[in-house]
Amino acid sequence: MNINKELTGTALTLTVSGRLDTLTAPMLEQEIKASCGDITELTLDFQELQYISSAGLRVVLGAHKAMKGNLVVKNVNEVVMEIFDVTGFSDILTIV
Repeated sequence: MNINKELTGTALTLTVSGRLDTLTAPMLEQEIKASCGDITELTLDFQELQYISSAGLRVVLGAHKAMKGNLVVKNVNEVVMEIFDVTGFSDILTIV
């Protein structure tokens, strides 16, 4: 998994590529925790994300809670969107 970071004022976009699973989820969690204090908006760009496991879902949910709803997930592919739908994440996240 790779994470590209783009900070514009207090808005942070993290572009995640590869697989977000048990092995890689801690990397994203660490990046979000390190940045959360300074930002008011967080965007997770999943255009190049191939797969998300329950560990990845946990990190996304944690980010959603930490940002108090100021989290947007964008460019979600069909595989990841199906996982969001089945788990109910599509009902609580802002997905564009």
